[in-house]
Amino acid sequence: MPFAAATKRLLDWWNAQPAIKTRTRKLAIQIRHREDQLFVVLTLVIGAVVGLTIVAFIVLTESLGSRMFPDPLEPYNLRSLVIPVIGAFVTGILLYRFFPEARGSGIPQTKVALAVHGGQITLRTVLGKFGTSVGSLASGIALGREGPSVHIGAGIASVMGRAIGLKRKKIESLVPVGASAALAAAFNTPIAAILFSLEEVMGNLHAPVLGLVVLASATAWLVLNLVLGDEALFSVPEYQLVHFSELAIYAFLGVAGGFVSVLFVRLLLRIRQYFLDMPERTRWAQPAAGGLAVGVLAFFVPGSGVLGVGYDIVGDQLARTGGVAATVVAAMAVMLLLKIVATATCYGSGNAGGIFGPSLFIGAMLGGTVGGAANLVFPDYTGAVGAYALVGMGTAFAGIIRVPFTSVIMIFELTRDYAIIVPLMISNMLSYFISRRYQKKPIYEALAEQDGIHLPTAATQHREGRLRVRRAMRVPTEVLEADMTPSQARERVRNSPWRAWPVVDGRGLVGMIGAEELAAAEARDAGGRLVDAADVRAGPHLHDDHLLDLALERMGEASVDVLPVVSRLDVRRLEGVVGLDDVMRVYGFRELRE
Repeated sequence: MPFAAATKRLLDWWNAQPAIKTRTRKLAIQIRHREDQLFVVLTLVIGAVVGLTIVAFIVLTESLGSRMFPDPLEPYNLRSLVIPVIGAFVTGILLYRFFPEARGSGIPQTKVALAVHGGQITLRTVLGKFGTSVGSLASGIALGREGPSVHIGAGIASVMGRAIGLKRKKIESLVPVGASAALAAAFNTPIAAILFSLEEVMGNLHAPVLGLVVLASATAWLVLNLVLGDEALFSVPEYQLVHFSELAIYAFLGVAGGFVSVLFVRLLLRIRQYFLDMPERTRWAQPAAGGLAVGVLAFFVPGSGVLGVGYDIVGDQLARTGGVAATVVAAMAVMLLLKIVATATCYGSGNAGGIFGPSLFIGAMLGGTVGGAANLVFPDYTGAVGAYALVGMGTAFAGIIRVPFTSVIMIFELTRDYAIIVPLMISNMLSYFISRRYQKKPIYEALAEQDGIHLPTAATQHREGRLRVRRAMRVPTEVLEADMTPSQARERVRNSPWRAWPVVDGRGLVGMIGAEELAAAEARDAGGRLVDAADVRAGPHLHDDHLLDLALERMGEASVDVLPVVSRLDVRRLEGVVGLDDVMRVYGFRELRE
């Protein structure tokens, strides 16, 4: 039977069934009335599906890695050099040709999806993230699995929400739900997963989705424990504070951790910018540079921990119950530096993988180095080197990722040891404040800005219900081209009521030009381009989700009465303009004057 005829017969049958149609309408009404209950059920399903997916991700990565990894202690092993390069090369082609959104850790992409795209993450991106991350990590790339897990979990939640036809706001609510479920399964830390999802992904510890995030994390954690068992990621002995003066050493560790975090973040961003500035046609081969860096270091410095995330070496450091020899301290310092270089190069060159795990490795080596050196100098006042390695893990995590509360809870959940909480809090806070002082932008925000994306700040996200720029912005009817002469520009805006106008070229917004600047450019016009005659440059701008009081603040700082409104995905994409009169109109002052 032809398809059209079959479809017509089906429709005719449906129209002839009034009773079934009535029941269907009633069922749809009941579903709408019970949307909250169904959303809870969906959260449970997402938690279970994400938990199973992350378990598969862990098992597959470790299984392939055990077959591909060479003996890390064998010197000059050719496999140490070749396998990371091949793995990065193959996944680099896949990332370039098929899955461009799967590069990096995935956490910046998750935040962008939530802030800009209404929570939309495609199934293609989820599959690509899963496959390329498995390939990268199994081949020994110096990145971790936790960041990709967050992106995969958020993507699964987004795909499921769209599949059943949820509205944008509901899908946005599901993104942190999937992210927390994934991290709970990847790290076996359900409480830290909840905090990270709220503190970093949403930027709001009081988000209304807290209950759903808790439910999804608990479900994913339960799935993980049912499949792989309930074991902490690291087994540690009991630690204790030997002397109160030890707190000064932990404070020094916090200061050192802050500066090491700044060094790592700046190096990573600089390397990444270097690769981003390279021609687009080289993008497919760039990840191989990270593989080559890991391979060379592993080949010449076996046992340095640059292959893979290095959790086995971290576990060895945590197990140390006493002091260590000076040679061991030197070895940990070398591993610290090599891991910083390897991870920054792997991430900066565009490989798929995260920085959670490497930051813990960096912190453990830093803590071991500081603790080992202190033990050599003050043996009677210094505790086990393993305790310093443990505190160092949280210290580096707080400084690099900038989530101090999450880092304290995460270290406790990873080790299940209360004894070290006070030194951990002291060290973490110092590291966080130093990192914030010397590296203004958090790493995920800085990574997004390198891609031309401006994420909303915490202040913007928290103030729900306040008036936004989108209420006052208007379509720019008077736009000047950069190639115009100043005389042509003056003629176009001769009857304009405004005192400043946007200037654009083929790529988008160049900047704004004021009436006085335009008049001065016209006076010295020699037939040149407007953009050259007036030296038009990018200045202050707004996004449509900014608060209106920020618009007033920026107008006052720049002494202008009109500002451009640009896209968060591309600051050169002009979406509108907003003037002082527009803001006053929204606040109602025009009516007061009239």
